[in-house]
Amino acid sequence: MNDGFSLTVGRAVLRLTLGDLTEVAADALVNAANSRLAGGGGVDGALHRAGGPAIAEECRRIRAERGGCPPGEAVLTTAGRLKARGLIHTVGPVWRGGQAGEDEVLRRAYQNSLRLAVAHGLRTVAFPSISTGAYGFPVARAARVALRALLDFLASPEGQSLAEVQLVLHTPEDYAVYRSALAELSGQRPLP
Repeated sequence: MNDGFSLTVGRAVLRLTLGDLTEVAADALVNAANSRLAGGGGVDGALHRAGGPAIAEECRRIRAERGGCPPGEAVLTTAGRLKARGLIHTVGPVWRGGQAGEDEVLRRAYQNSLRLAVAHGLRTVAFPSISTGAYGFPVARAARVALRALLDFLASPEGQSLAEVQLVLHTPEDYAVYRSALAELSGQRPLP
């Protein structure tokens, strides 16, 4: 895993890394889940496989109680065998051309995940690039939405209990896009 670039925001560090989310040690990992919390491909499938059956078991319980998780919302389960205390499942939007409120749903997915982490005393959180795989959200646009949501949350009073938020990018291309977007949004070059 590449140590990436970081920026201090409020009391926390916002870090970009190139690597495999299933290998990250953090209080909470964030899963780009589907509304049924049924496991799937991409990041979702990888986290379920690496974490083991306890994750699917808790997701079934949540489905039975609530019927799943709507886009933009988040729920917390065990992390199973992952190197985390909890696994936050959030549902991003399916890309429909940008005129169906996708940016707002994506923003809420990131911020509601952080709210859930704060509510459970989880201080370090690692995210994937939500909705940019099978859901087809353009990476450059998703990077700006995600980073703006994270920067705003970390700078707010609500985000002051967080110590580190990490975006773990799976490809060098995605990493470069997020790095460029972070430099643009923060008005400075991220620190090595």
